[in-house]
Amino acid sequence: MAIKLRIPKGKKGRFHVSDPVLRAGVATFIILCTLALGVFAFFYVKYQKLIDQRMSGPVFANASKIYATPRVLMPGYKTTREEVASQLRRAGYSEETEKGESKLGRYQLVSQGIKIRPGPESFHSPENALIKFDGDTVQGISSLDKGDSISEYELEPQLVTGLFDNQQRSKRRLITYDDLPTSLVNAVIAIEDRRFFQHSGINYWRFLQAGLRDLQSRRRAEGGSTLTMQISRGFFLTPEKTYTRKLSEMMIAIELEQRFSKKQIFEFYANHIYMGQRGSFTINGLGEAAQAYFNKDVKNLTLPESALLAGIIQRPNYFNPYRNKEAALTRRNVVLNSMVETGAISRDEADKGKAAGLNLSTPNVEASDAPYFVDLLKDGLLQRYTEEQLNEDGLRIYTTLDPELQRAAAEAVEVGIKEIDDLIYKSRRRKLVAGKGKNAKAETIVKAGPIPQVALVAMNPQTGEVLAMVGGRNYGFSQLNHAAAKRPTGSIFKPFVFATAVNTALNGQQPVFTPASMVDNTPTTFFFDDQIYEPRNYQDKYNEVVTARFALAHSLNNATVRIAEQVGYDKVAELAQAAGIKGVKATPAMALGAYDATPLEMAGAYTAFANNGIWSSPIMLSSIRNAQGEVIEDFKNEKKPIMDPRVAYVMTSMLQGVIDNGTATAVHQRGFTAPAAGKTGTSHDAWFAGYTSNLLCVVWVGYDDYSDLKQEGNRTAAPIWTEFMKRAVRLPAYRNVKPFTPPEGVVNLNLDKLTNRIATATCPDDYNAAFILGTEPKETCDQTSADQRGFFSKLFGLGPKPLPPPVVSNINQQQQRQQPAQNAQTNQPEDPNQKKKGFFGKILGAFKDDKNKNKDSEKQNPPPTRTPQ
Repeated sequence: MAIKLRIPKGKKGRFHVSDPVLRAGVATFIILCTLALGVFAFFYVKYQKLIDQRMSGPVFANASKIYATPRVLMPGYKTTREEVASQLRRAGYSEETEKGESKLGRYQLVSQGIKIRPGPESFHSPENALIKFDGDTVQGISSLDKGDSISEYELEPQLVTGLFDNQQRSKRRLITYDDLPTSLVNAVIAIEDRRFFQHSGINYWRFLQAGLRDLQSRRRAEGGSTLTMQISRGFFLTPEKTYTRKLSEMMIAIELEQRFSKKQIFEFYANHIYMGQRGSFTINGLGEAAQAYFNKDVKNLTLPESALLAGIIQRPNYFNPYRNKEAALTRRNVVLNSMVETGAISRDEADKGKAAGLNLSTPNVEASDAPYFVDLLKDGLLQRYTEEQLNEDGLRIYTTLDPELQRAAAEAVEVGIKEIDDLIYKSRRRKLVAGKGKNAKAETIVKAGPIPQVALVAMNPQTGEVLAMVGGRNYGFSQLNHAAAKRPTGSIFKPFVFATAVNTALNGQQPVFTPASMVDNTPTTFFFDDQIYEPRNYQDKYNEVVTARFALAHSLNNATVRIAEQVGYDKVAELAQAAGIKGVKATPAMALGAYDATPLEMAGAYTAFANNGIWSSPIMLSSIRNAQGEVIEDFKNEKKPIMDPRVAYVMTSMLQGVIDNGTATAVHQRGFTAPAAGKTGTSHDAWFAGYTSNLLCVVWVGYDDYSDLKQEGNRTAAPIWTEFMKRAVRLPAYRNVKPFTPPEGVVNLNLDKLTNRIATATCPDDYNAAFILGTEPKETCDQTSADQRGFFSKLFGLGPKPLPPPVVSNINQQQQRQQPAQNAQTNQPEDPNQKKKGFFGKILGAFKDDKNKNKDSEKQNPPPTRTPQ
């Protein structure tokens, strides 16, 4: 029998598909999902477009790079093969054993030498060479291609710095992932994002932990960001801490991980990350940081250095090792411990890293980046190229800058400005007594005043190449380049007055002027264009009649203006303008440097003295190449002869007297003994311009508000010059300082200080002077001026007296002044009002006459006097 089973119908379930509530819920869910998907799609597309836009061109601005002048090696040059290899690495060369070949070139260390093979993008692409060394000296250079010897060889120019965006004032050196040493990659991963190579852009566990900490602390303090999220924020979003920005950051990170490889993302990060401040510039990227903190290419970083950079990332300003050494050191050691935890290094390696010092490069921005030089260079480049071209086309800009000399200049300024600050502080310090009687108390106050500024320009006197430049005491404090700021030149202008006068030996002008010419130095009123001009010597000290050489050595104002008047103000102005001092006018005040010029212009002007009369315009730029090293422009400066080589040498000889026994004796006293010529200057500002056979340098010190410095050039500018030159002559390229060589047609003579005639054994108190042949003294000091009388004849005034010393050429007014004195000694009647001496009077008079002779000698060589200029 059939059994019928009746399946009972259950009650209508709560979640039956026909239930309108369920249907509504499902519909709502679908709608919400659709909306969420739509929102996700909207933002995905939005951020995709943002990424496409940001990544479509160069990710980072490819700023132009500034290169230094090439280092030239030659047999005898003091350096080692390791130092040459280091220079080549900094220039971008790769070693033969490394993977990947640099297009700039390669090198290979061999037994007692180094092989250099420039690449297709080298600056000059010279032939392949082998440089052999004998210890720390270049023994010889030979061609690898031809086998013959080479007299000199240029190394690849060093990268100094990159140009910068004027608005952002930031610097960045672009690097690739392959440029990064393994130690640096591991250090960053260990301290910033340990699962970087495993996650897909978001470390959810770390993100959750950060969120919980935020809830506990009730503030948004924890980021939990991966490297990819940091790039998302830095490249595309603002740095504010909000939940909506964090979601956007995560979404962009996911897209970046889908579109780029881990190496590409790390490369973005390495070039983007903010690494602190250097002077007035921000440091962006690990490449720039390696240079800023260690003066190294990023490839050459050691483990401790890599750990320090990785540690700085978290808080760059706080962990800046120059400002907070202990915090930076502690943070570096934390990074090393983290690397042990990740297995990147062993505990022993970490301990050795912790024991190492920070080994930072000099914190002096002027020493490493030459910012004033670069600023001035960029100002000139902007007249030829647009800002976009300079910041995006990756141009290679080859300059005349010498990095080693720049470092010497920056260090000299750093030392010198401290001395100047001390002088200024002492001059402003006053002691006051407050109260009366027993209640009186002495108080010391320091009068407020401006801060002294400084400029230094160093130049090759033969070529006009600007080798070093410091435009202020601190670039971070002030970007005003005082090396290019016009100031009254003061007494460093005076050599152009004396050079015009010496030129009378060649142009037929009378009287002929020589270093031994006698000049009236008494207080004088000069009339010019219906105006009165009354110069005064320093401290109102005067010598009635002095030699021209003495007048220049001791910077005597009245004598200098008298010479300018005699030879013609217009001729002096003409010579100065030919030397690039364009602002001078033919007036008496011109002779004392009343008109403005920049330290850079004055350095150029002095090349005429240092280079046999040939003036060279200052030049800072040698070549511009594109990113592939192809020449766009090469540059040459202007050169022209503006004075006869004989005149230039006579002036150099006279300027040596300034340093040897004039206003600049502090140069020798401070330990610089190489043959040098120079001139101090003191007006409202202080100057020193000087040169050796292979280097010229001008130093200026003053206030921005043009107030009086009230310090002489020999106490302010000359010490900085000396500090610089002492450092310069220790460098291989400037070590070979030679004595100044006279050209044909010049004669050097030793002259007696008393008579200014040729010195002999009977008058050993002499000085050396240079003369254009034919204008030198012909008589010796004992021919007419030596007293041949015996002891008793001298004692009693018996016998013929010696004639007064003649002069080589007299200034007209001085001739008139001397005539009565000459007549008095050639049987002219005595002054009736003069009382005749008795026997004892004559005896006493004999000794008195000897004293007067000594005083006459002092007129030729008195204690040094310094003059405002």
